[in-house]
Formats: sequence, structure tokens, C-alpha cells
Amino acid sequence: MKGIILAAGKGTRLYPITKSICKPLLPVYDKPLIYYSISTLMLAGIRDILIIIPDGQQIAFRELLGDGSKFGINIEYAIQDVPRGIADAFIVGERFIKNDQVCLMLGDNIFYHPNLEGILKKAMRFVKNASKATIFGIKVEDPYSFGVVEFDENGRVISIEEKPDYPKSQYAVPGLYFYGNDVIDIAKELKPSARGELEITDVNIEYLNRGKLNVIPLDEEVIWLDAGTVTTLHEAACRVYEMQQIGVYVSYPEKVAIDKGYITWDKFIHEIEEMHNTEYGKHLKDMMDSIKLI
Repeated sequence: MKGIILAAGKGTRLYPITKSICKPLLPVYDKPLIYYSISTLMLAGIRDILIIIPDGQQIAFRELLGDGSKFGINIEYAIQDVPRGIADAFIVGERFIKNDQVCLMLGDNIFYHPNLEGILKKAMRFVKNASKATIFGIKVEDPYSFGVVEFDENGRVISIEEKPDYPKSQYAVPGLYFYGNDVIDIAKELKPSARGELEITDVNIEYLNRGKLNVIPLDEEVIWLDAGTVTTLHEAACRVYEMQQIGVYVSYPEKVAIDKGYITWDKFIHEIEEMHNTEYGKHLKDMMDSIKLI
């Protein structure tokens, strides 16, 4: 399965902060926002990742991430000249996806759960074994701002609406989606919405109409942070800080890489030594010490 991170938005809701830097490169506590997305895809076992970025940010992304080899993965880049909606990622990434299945993650979303890897693997099994699209539903207080999924009394999905005035449930669809290869053709057939974008909700509705949409409701232990505004970006940093103060470390690609055997122990130590005088490096050192104790 291939992975795509959509990191091409202009981040206008964060102006003037994002006038000169792309939103996924902004810090969320001790690491860039894009690290959270990369770590999530790596947890799912995805090692080939395409990052879709805006024109003019190529050097910044490459200086930070390179080709991904420091994490034991392969990172490629593609330019989205004009923001055309989330579903446009499959058109931009068609050559990268080729004949594979694909997981799309938004570059401003953060997920945490003690068994996040298990949740991701479950989603992937539905796609691989049943040829279904798999998305998630998570309860939120303000579903008006998201795609909203409605379930019947038996837990089956019966509708999905994008930013409804009158939500039929409190289950929002977060920015993490698993699809079969047919998503490319579905995206190509979409008509732009009233706001001129190819909507990911329309992709999900098409899978629903085909009887191929699986929605996994996430329990209350799953932490989902959407760092798309100044307020939520700040809240996300505070939440990650609070968790890490009690030893719950969130989204370190190097840690995922060493756990999965993507990099050697020597390479892991080298990364720690390179950043030994930073908070990030100290946290990696704490994780290294905890591994040695096991």
C-alpha cells in the first residue's frame, strides 16, 4: 500500500504565520506538524510516501525530510499548483500510486492511541481483503465543520454529509482514509463542489453507493487533533506537551523506524547524538533508554 500526505494547502486561516512557510512545517511542541502524519503512515507499515506540497516549498521540505532514508522509508514529492480539494490528491498522485492501494492522510491531522498501529492495520485489512474503502468516525462537539457520517441502529453507515447545517450525528470523518486503486478513477469523475473543489466526501459517498464503504467508529481513547487554525494548532501543541510530560511520546518517526526495523540501532543513536541539545533529542534519548530496559 502506498501513502500520500496532502500538505499543499495555503494555510490561509493561519495568516500571517503561513505567509512564508507551509503549514505542515510549523512546530507542534517539539517537532514539525508533518512528522505526525509521517509517523502515522509508518505505524501502518507504509514505507512509500508521496508528500503533495505547494510550489515554492520544495527546498524546505527536502531540507527537513530528504528522501526519507533517515527514517528507513522512501519519500517522494509532487506539486499541487492550485488547491483543488482533498480528492485531487489521487489525480496528482496517480503515477506514484500505480496499481497499488493507497492511504491518504491530511498534513494537519494528529492521531494518538496506545494501539494506533492495530487500528490502522484493521483498516488496511478491510481494503486488502474485501476491496472496500475504509474511513473513520470520531465523536466531536462541533460536527458542523467536518464531513459527518450517520449510522443506523445496527451500526451501518447510511449517509455522509459535508459540513451540514443540521448534522445527523456527532461522528466526524477525520483526515485519514484507506482506498483501493479504483479511487483514482472515482476522483477523475468527480465534479467540483460549489466551492470549486473535488470533495473527499463525494469520494466516500460514491463508495457508499457502491456498497463498498467501511467506517470504523473510534472510541474515546483515540486522540484526534486537527491543527488547521491558530487556536487548534496551539491546543495541539499543549496537548502533546502534556502527554509527553508524563512519558507518553507522540509521533517520532525515528522511534517507529527502530521499532519496525527500518533503521539500525547505530543510525538511531546517530540521530539522537545529532540533536542531543534539543528537547526532541532528549525525548529520543529517553525512548532509547526505555528500550534498553525492556
